[in-house]
Amino acid sequence: METAFRKPGYRNTDAAMAVLRESVARFGIRQVVVASTRGGTGLEAAEMFEGSKTKVVIVTHNVGFKKPGTLEMYDETRRKIEELGARVLTGTMPFRSIGTAIREQQAYSQQDLIANTLRLLGQGTKVCVEIVLMASDAGLITPEDCLAVAGTARGADTVALIKPAPSNRLFELKIRRILAKPSNW
Repeated sequence: METAFRKPGYRNTDAAMAVLRESVARFGIRQVVVASTRGGTGLEAAEMFEGSKTKVVIVTHNVGFKKPGTLEMYDETRRKIEELGARVLTGTMPFRSIGTAIREQQAYSQQDLIANTLRLLGQGTKVCVEIVLMASDAGLITPEDCLAVAGTARGADTVALIKPAPSNRLFELKIRRILAKPSNW
């Protein structure tokens, strides 16, 4: 790991986005996947790469994540992100789908085991893997390396260099480097 934040959370967003910007140039990355619940971090990434050759995919929570029939990202924010040339993906989250429903009935699911194992490296690391799986499933990124940005609760505190794979090939996905994350997760 190259950047360690003392505490997780939104207070690290500016520094995490700086790591993202530097890492795109450093590693020659042409695609970026960013988790953004309400859209603030996504909008920042879209603005950062506006007019560049870097493909930007912003991944939201699924509709109904907090409340049935609702999406947490405002339509206006989504529109602004898309006007800047980024794509917004709202879809099923691999570690929070049918297995979550099973867990609520039986107290266990295999996807929970994988999600909780990834959380050993931090909530942001788990989300980085998840959003890359989602973007790959949707065909919005290619199998070449990408940078993923996510965080703990709000904002960004984790940046990872990842070789993508679709969710049905989870174990072909490779976390090449964790470039930034909270050290005390």
